[in-house]
Amino acid sequence: MTNDPILANPAATVMLLRDATSGIEVFMLRRTKSAAFAGGMYVFPGGRVDEADGQGDPGYVIAAIRECFEEAGVLLATDEDGDMVADGHPALAHRYAVHDGTVDLLALCAEHRLRPAIDHLVWVSHWITPLEESPRRFDTRFFIAIAPPAQTSRHDDTETIASTWIRASDALQREADGMLGMMPPTIKSLEYLAAHHDAHEVMASARRLGRPEPILPKLRRNADGRITGVSLPGDDDYADLG
Repeated sequence: MTNDPILANPAATVMLLRDATSGIEVFMLRRTKSAAFAGGMYVFPGGRVDEADGQGDPGYVIAAIRECFEEAGVLLATDEDGDMVADGHPALAHRYAVHDGTVDLLALCAEHRLRPAIDHLVWVSHWITPLEESPRRFDTRFFIAIAPPAQTSRHDDTETIASTWIRASDALQREADGMLGMMPPTIKSLEYLAAHHDAHEVMASARRLGRPEPILPKLRRNADGRITGVSLPGDDDYADLG
């Protein structure tokens, strides 16, 4: 968290990866246009850390797993033999009940003798929304995980209205062409993925990073105070923005 007087809400997101003949693909969702935050944008599955997810580092990981299940329909959990859940498992039928809060994810896993696949997620970056964006500020941890090959992924048709598996480089090109709207953390995450050849290489690279340092974007404004862009650490004007 930050030392700002208005604290950012803890949140977690996960980049699901898979290897394709053309390279690494990542699962992306389009948020509904009516969403209060990032409406119409292409994002990775994610959302706020709930009280039921737990506190501290484990809470962020559980939140990432829960949001992945709710928004992508993919349950990152293993059975008693250590195998990832596959299509047809009875726990998968409770996706929407977890989404609306009538079923607790951890209780669901316990009932079906599943273990949340905490060790399968790697924390790769840490973004904190600028203070000016209060009260919709988020202290977000970005994780990566290899998608279970035997599970089908699909958007929820509630908070998200479209989904796609796409190469990071293709997503970046479509963003540059104005075809996919994205926020800076999403773009930077895709740039990180695009620099690697396969999913296991990305995972190994992320594990070597250690605990990510927080990234605090700053807002660029014109003379009238209107927001014109975002400055990131390393940009020429970052230090001058206060």
